[in-house]
Amino acid sequence: MSKKWRKRLVKFLIFDLSLIIILLSTGLIYQQISSSQDEKTFTPPGKLYEVHGDKMHLYTGGEGDVTVVLASGWGTADPYVDYYPLYEKLAPDTKFAVYDRFGYGYSDRTDKKRDVDTVADELHELLQVSGQKPPYVLVAHSLGSLETLRFAQKYPDLVKGIVMIDGGNPEFYATGQDNLADTIGGFANQFRIKTGLFRLSMQVPAVVDASNANRNELKLVPEDLRKVDKTALLLNYGNANTIDELRETQRNAKTVIANKHPLSVPLTILTADYFGKPEPDWVKTQSEFKSWSTLSKQITVKDTEHYIHQYHPDIVADEILQIVKK
Repeated sequence: MSKKWRKRLVKFLIFDLSLIIILLSTGLIYQQISSSQDEKTFTPPGKLYEVHGDKMHLYTGGEGDVTVVLASGWGTADPYVDYYPLYEKLAPDTKFAVYDRFGYGYSDRTDKKRDVDTVADELHELLQVSGQKPPYVLVAHSLGSLETLRFAQKYPDLVKGIVMIDGGNPEFYATGQDNLADTIGGFANQFRIKTGLFRLSMQVPAVVDASNANRNELKLVPEDLRKVDKTALLLNYGNANTIDELRETQRNAKTVIANKHPLSVPLTILTADYFGKPEPDWVKTQSEFKSWSTLSKQITVKDTEHYIHQYHPDIVADEILQIVKK
């Protein structure tokens, strides 16, 4: 290669490198400025309470002698929005409390490990410091099943009953080999988040619709709350606490299993039919989930995806209220 062409090649490489640096810098600035603006408008609808040295969010409503405690599944960026169709059904008949684990919704992020005992103890302290009164009917969606069962194991005298909304059987999670934590927490995905590429993609309506596909596209949620949900996702997606939850899933499931004894309170297991296309392993372990209580029942809810409460909140509310009124 001649010196002339070598110089041209060097110039091209310098130009390309400069362009990459400019684009990366622009993306980083876009992400930081946009996140700062979102944080100013992302105000808690409930109250923040100090729990283990950090602030934890709790949204309550309704009235009654029993409190329905709603635990979200993994990756549900804003439980307050996600559970809207359900607590609107519950409010006329009972008190409810939606809480945000650390790293979710309006709660702080914490440096404490997301092991199931810590998470259950945080919920216990939150309910105490916020003045909630037992008995509690615990409602859990998806991975929220683990902290809910562990809470019932540690504080059985406080629990009146449990409802699982397509909540996972601990035996299912204990044998899983999902590498989702490596994907969400990996370099490529974190690069998307920090450089604003993820935020930019969420400006495309089709992408937003796809992200809400298994939540019935949030059709039962008011438009203003859909915007709040999107903001929560942009602020919370891929943070260290949510990734640590995934990494701890198998270990947490084994902790719950190690302390297994049939509960003496009602356990209702609501299983999604996934519009006729469920995974066989999930179906099998959902049926086996009944062994976790001496007073259990399982109901398969038709025409639903994983977020059953976004499709048929009336069915979910009816099952919860049956336990509340016992």
